[in-house]
Amino acid sequence: MNYKISHRAASLAPSLTLAIDSKAKQMKVEGLDVVGFGAGEPDFDTPQHIKDACAKALADGFTKYTPAAGIPELRQAIADKHKRENGLTYKPSQIIVSCGGKHSCYNVILATCQEGDEVIIPAPYWLSYPEMVKLAGAKPVILETSDQTEFKVTPAQLRAAITPRTRLFVLNSPSNPTGSVYTPDEIKALGDICVEKGVLIMSDEIYEHLLYDGAQHKSVASLSPAHLEHTIIVHGFAKAWSMTGWRLGWCAAPEPIAKAIDAVQSHSTSNPTSFAQKGAVAALTGPQDHLPRWLAEFSKRRTYAFNKLNAMPGISCVNAKGAFYLFPNIAKTGLKSAEFCAKLLEQEKVAAVPGIAFGADDYIRLSYATSMANIEKGLGRIENFCRGLKP
Repeated sequence: MNYKISHRAASLAPSLTLAIDSKAKQMKVEGLDVVGFGAGEPDFDTPQHIKDACAKALADGFTKYTPAAGIPELRQAIADKHKRENGLTYKPSQIIVSCGGKHSCYNVILATCQEGDEVIIPAPYWLSYPEMVKLAGAKPVILETSDQTEFKVTPAQLRAAITPRTRLFVLNSPSNPTGSVYTPDEIKALGDICVEKGVLIMSDEIYEHLLYDGAQHKSVASLSPAHLEHTIIVHGFAKAWSMTGWRLGWCAAPEPIAKAIDAVQSHSTSNPTSFAQKGAVAALTGPQDHLPRWLAEFSKRRTYAFNKLNAMPGISCVNAKGAFYLFPNIAKTGLKSAEFCAKLLEQEKVAAVPGIAFGADDYIRLSYATSMANIEKGLGRIENFCRGLKP
C-alpha cells in the first residue's frame, strides 16, 4: 500500500526533548547508569491535597463529560487567579481549559492563524512553537538572540520583523529553554509595538511562579486595556504544581478568540479529564506552601550547576532567572549541539537536549529539575567529557 501522508504532517520535526528522554529511559531499563537532564518536569510529587481532590472526584463518580472548555468552577478559579496575582479581569467565558499548556498553545495558533499569516518567534524557542505554526498553515519568522543579550529579543528586532502579514508574536517569559526573564520595562516595550502594529501576542506564562534572584513576572496583558485586547495568555498546571501527567492547561483570551478556541477544542479533544479538573481547582484554591520549598531547592541546584558549568573547558553559561533550565554555550568545544549530545550520551551516559531543537545550535539545554545527586554526578561526567575533547 502506498500511503500518502499530508504535507503538514510530513513537514514536522519530531520533538527532540521527548525523543532524548525516551532514549535515556530505555537505556536505564537496559541497566545503564544514565543521568538525564532532558525532561522539563519537576522531580517533586504533586502536592497531596491536589491528589486528594482528584481521588474524591473519582470516588464521587465525577467521571462523565464536562463542558468542552472546562467545568465552571475551574474556569472561575482561573479567572480569580489572574485577578489576584496579575491584576487582570476575565470572565469565566474567556477562560478555556485544555489538555495541557501545549494544547493551549496549539489551540491559540490554530484559532488565530491561517495560510499566508506570519508568526514571529524569538529563538531560542520552545521547540513546538514553529511546528504548531506550520500545522496552522502559517509561516514561522524566527528572530535570533544569544547569550550576549540574555536571549532576549529587542524592540528594534521585533519592529523590523513585523510585516502586513504578521498575525502573532510569541512571548515566553520565563523562558524554556533559556530560563531568561524579561523585565517589566522590556515587556512593555515589546507589548507597545504589538499594540501599535495591531499584532496579537501569545504570552506563554507557564513558568510564571518559578523565579529567582528577585526577578519579576509581568504579564503583558496587565499593562493597559489595549494590551489586554491584544494578548492571549497560555498557562498550565504542569510546572508550578508538578502536574505534568495530568495534562491540564488553560488560556485566557479576548471573548471572540476564546469562543473560537472553544469551537476548535469542541471538535478535537472535547473536555479535559473530568476528575483531573477537580484536582486543578484544589491546586488554585488550596495551600501554596509547597512552592517556596521547591524554589529554594531549584535555586540551590541552579547555582551549583551554573558555577560548575562555567568552570568547564569550552563551556560558558549565563544564569537563569526563571524556569528550571540552563542553556550553556558549547561553541568553544568545536562541536555543534547534536554531535555534542550524541557523544555525551554514548561516552558518559548523560542525556542533554541539543540546542538545535530550540533554534540555537551552539548551545545545549540542561534541566535542573532533578535531584542534586544526579546533578553532581551528571555535571562531573560532562566536565570529564569536555576535558577529553581536543582543543
